[in-house]
Amino acid sequence: MSDNTSGAETLGATTSDDTTNAAEKDPADWVTGDEPMTAPQRSYLDTLAREAGEELSADLNKAEASEHIERLQEKTGRSPS
Repeated sequence: MSDNTSGAETLGATTSDDTTNAAEKDPADWVTGDEPMTAPQRSYLDTLAREAGEELSADLNKAEASEHIERLQEKTGRSPS
């Protein structure tokens, strides 16, 4: 493995003007956002929805599930920040 010092763009690389952390990307911009939600998302979303007294569709995609998780974390006081 060698360092890329030519300045060419590479996959997975960050540049000095790329300040977006992948974990902080808007779910709507995720490449896999339209895939079905993951099992961990489904389980956590079920827990949060029960605590919040809400019912959600069980056929959400990854991006939708993530948005609901963030919203319900705020609503239930489970927000990590």
